[in-house]
Amino acid sequence: MRRSSLAAAAGFALLLCASSVYAIDLPGFSVGEVKLKSAGPLAFAPDNTLIVGDPKAAMVYAIQLGKETAQPPAKLEMTLPDDLQVADLAVSPDTGVIYLSVNEGGEGKIMRVDGEKLSPVALDKVSRASAQLANAPEDKVVGEGRRRGNPRNESITDLAYVDNQVIVTGRTSGEASAGVHAIPYPFQEEGSATSIEIYHAAHGRYEDSAVARVFVPFTIDGKPHLLAGFTCTPLVKFPLGEIAKATSTYRGTTVAELGNRNQPLDMIVYEKDGDKFLLMANSARGVMKVSTADIERNEGLTEPVRGGGAAGQKYESIDDWQGVVQLDKLNDTTAVIITKADGQPTVLKTVELP
Repeated sequence: MRRSSLAAAAGFALLLCASSVYAIDLPGFSVGEVKLKSAGPLAFAPDNTLIVGDPKAAMVYAIQLGKETAQPPAKLEMTLPDDLQVADLAVSPDTGVIYLSVNEGGEGKIMRVDGEKLSPVALDKVSRASAQLANAPEDKVVGEGRRRGNPRNESITDLAYVDNQVIVTGRTSGEASAGVHAIPYPFQEEGSATSIEIYHAAHGRYEDSAVARVFVPFTIDGKPHLLAGFTCTPLVKFPLGEIAKATSTYRGTTVAELGNRNQPLDMIVYEKDGDKFLLMANSARGVMKVSTADIERNEGLTEPVRGGGAAGQKYESIDDWQGVVQLDKLNDTTAVIITKADGQPTVLKTVELP
């Protein structure tokens, strides 16, 4: 239920004031420039602090946004420039303002949605903290044919703030190259990195080089977990506390296989009618609404799932959401999505959660 406009305005003003003060007092932060080699995944920490992943530099930044000048949208539909390379979309849970990470002209930028326009966020003098990923892949092109590429570009595939830590998934320099980093926030202590392994049911084997493409924090039996999506769409749960204590490669529990020849693009968690669901946008399989019912009792898949089939946690396809490449939750009933369908303009809009 919405508060009255007067109460909402008062609460918003108090929040902005608190954010501005916190930007000055937070330990570990200093005022200076953030120069992004690349703009990657986005997330938010408390007090309107934007977390930005820079895969090219293998750096994670925390940026105090302070007082907002943009207004959160009630309803939005705007066309984005066709040449704008959007890496991620995030909504500030404190203010409702929408942010995009974009790459233009060989550098990363952060854009703010302000009404019906995009405004660049000035990064030349901000309150910021940073953390360097210690075991990122070397920044060079390797491999041959279809496997040729620069693994540094996958050093950060997703990130989130969870229980006074920033959790980062991506590729590392080790032989078991799929990793999860846990960095104490606000980056005054050295973080840890753990190699992970999954059972890939579509491939019928265990793999330690498949990086998590997307993940969301999720509480299971009162304990923080990660629910992570991988290429060819296994969905895997990882207890965060167990990952942190692992002294060798940690094997997650594959709770679903959602179809091969597909890559998850973005994922959120939301609640409807008392039940929690995942919404996963995909490269080839549309948007999936995945049930989390009884996920605590799901002991995991250990047998192959052939022919592009599905198994484990149940899901339904959201056929009305075509061409979704990015999404985030605006509030309890509304999502913000970016659609990019063949032959159609790229559109940023608000939609009702299914």
